[in-house]
Amino acid sequence: MSKNSDILVVKNMVCHRCVLSVQEILKSSGIPYHKILVGEIHLCSRLDDKGRENLKGKLGKIGLELIDSRTGEIIEKIKQLVIKKARNEVDDSERKIKLSTYLSSHLHQEYTSLSKLFSDTEGRTIENFSIMHRIEKAKELLVYGHLSLSQIALELDYSSVAHLSSQFKKVTGLTPSHFKEIGAAKRKTLDQI
Repeated sequence: MSKNSDILVVKNMVCHRCVLSVQEILKSSGIPYHKILVGEIHLCSRLDDKGRENLKGKLGKIGLELIDSRTGEIIEKIKQLVIKKARNEVDDSERKIKLSTYLSSHLHQEYTSLSKLFSDTEGRTIENFSIMHRIEKAKELLVYGHLSLSQIALELDYSSVAHLSSQFKKVTGLTPSHFKEIGAAKRKTLDQI
């Protein structure tokens, strides 16, 4: 359970639509809240056990899950931060910061500890998780077709188009141009990554 009993950490809550869905659940359940962020619900007061179980059930119906352990909370926070960084949805001042520094500064822990905890719990590295999300964002941008491959590489902070193409092919088995031809059929939802 969180140190702040009025802040609940929610697994698989990865987008604005999730926030809106959680907002609707809280309103229909009569649960007062201060704010809802991606991955977090800030309640006005602590839920009793019955209220918590009820909320768990309603969140479960839309594919979300309340996290009850400290380890689970840290893992979920790592995921949320990595997704934001990988998709370049961070402030300009944080764009060029190394992922390890970014995570350490936000979570106030040494990166080596965070990395070990993540690998032990998830069975993959933080770097792998980040790459998967960067490639998924590249897929999204390719499908939209508004940006060139050079612009996508720049948008996602790849050192070159060749680096993006190489990593894209390693992850998907396809070149970016071939992927663009077959389009959205190869995209994954964020919680499947």
